Order: sequence, then C-alpha cells, then structure tokens
Amino acid sequence: MIKLDYIDNGNPFDFSKTSEDYAKYRDIYPEMFFQKINELGLCKRGDMVLDLGTGTGVLPRHLAKYGAKFIGVDISENQIKQARKLSEGMNIEYIVSPVEEMDFSDDTFDVVLACMCFTYFDKSVLLPLLTRIMKEDGRIAIMSLIWLPEEGSIAKESEKIVLKYNPSWNGAGYTRPTFDSNGIPLSYNIDTSLGFKLDSSCAFDISIPFTRETWHGRMKATRGIGASSLTMEQIALFEKEHWLLMEGQEEEFKILHSAIFCVLKKQI
Repeated sequence: MIKLDYIDNGNPFDFSKTSEDYAKYRDIYPEMFFQKINELGLCKRGDMVLDLGTGTGVLPRHLAKYGAKFIGVDISENQIKQARKLSEGMNIEYIVSPVEEMDFSDDTFDVVLACMCFTYFDKSVLLPLLTRIMKEDGRIAIMSLIWLPEEGSIAKESEKIVLKYNPSWNGAGYTRPTFDSNGIPLSYNIDTSLGFKLDSSCAFDISIPFTRETWHGRMKATRGIGASSLTMEQIALFEKEHWLLMEGQEEEFKILHSAIFCVLKKQI
C-alpha cells in the first residue's frame, strides 16, 4: 500500500490488488519503445541494469534480447510474483523492496530504468542512493508512455468514467510534456543537485492498437480503479459502465500516446 499526499488527494493505492489484470493488460509497449532504449545506448550486452518499480517485469522481459543482465525491484510482492511467472526461463532477477531501501554494493549498475513509476519515489533518498550503487559513467532512463485524452474520444470518455467513481484520481488529463530550460520534463521534478545531470531527452507520439477487451482491461488496471481504494462494488459499477462505452466502439482501434524519455548521467 502506498499513500502520498500529492497522488489522488492522499488516497492509498496498491498495485498488488490488480496484479493479474496488470500482467494481462499493461504489457502494451510497442517494439519501437524498446528500440529507442537500445538506440540510446542503454541495456546493451554486458550492462548491469536495475529496473525500478518493475511491476510485472515488462521492461526486463522485452529488453533482455539485447544482452544486458537485469534486476527488477518492486514494492509489491504480487507484482513480482507475476513478473517471475512471466519471466520463467529468462535470466532475470526480481527483488521485493521499496526502491529507497535497496541494498546493493557500490558501483554495481551501468543503467537504471524507471518507467511509469518515478513520481512514486522519494527522490531525495533515491537519487543519492543511486549515485552510490551506479558506476562512474552510469545513466538513468526515466520514461513514460501516456495516452492523450484530448487527442481521441475513447480515452477522454474512459477518463470521465474513472473520475465518476474515483474523483480523487489525478491520472487524467495528461498532455504532451513540457521541458524546463535544462531539457528535463517538468512533470519529473528532478533536482539536479542530487547527483545527476541531463544526458538527453525526447518525446514522440505512438498510436497503440487495442481491442475493446484490452482497452477495458487497461483502464481497469489503472491506479484510479484496480489499484485504488474503491470497493469491489464500485469497481463492478465502473466495469459495467465502461463496457457499455466499449460496446459502442469498433472491435479494434488505436489510442494515441506520448512516449517520453529523459536520460540522466551520474555527475562525477
């Protein structure tokens, strides 16, 4: 269970509650997302990579083909359980722990990944910790893949239904990122005095295909519904109303997303 004043008006959330749906419906990243990580020179053969907030291990599972060694860390035991199940036969290690309490030796990692999770961490604790456990030329890739509700009616209407049942959810209304004078996305709120400087950043649009079932599942597996503190009855009412929205759509459609990459380099 996580409770943060700046997330959903302080209401607690727990992705353990929706781990099965998360494993089934949130592995939506297209191949070009992983190719971009590789193009940035990250997760190449020989690299030791730490994936923060790994969830069900989506990034390690898809990036392992490039030859790096991965360790995924997540606070949720159920998420890690799903990650291990989906990674069976792969050389990926998973650890259950808050990222602020990780225990690794100095100079262990070449690369650290944080995708769709950086906002949940106490960066005043995490970033100094990373400066210790990362190698001298280590880099952090902070990434997001967010749908753009103002660019399509399906995402916009889905958000309205989530907000009907969970008005405290602040995961709605995202737009393409804006960057500060250093080129860092403002939403990442990074204090560069804590040991890192910008290496590169970029953002681009991706249209991701869904079916009615997979988009419905994707919305259910959000922090606003499946991981929220809503009752089972409230979640059932959301599902009923959201499925009515799905029945009015084509069986297959695309949702426009913004992919955001911010790579930081350890300051020596």
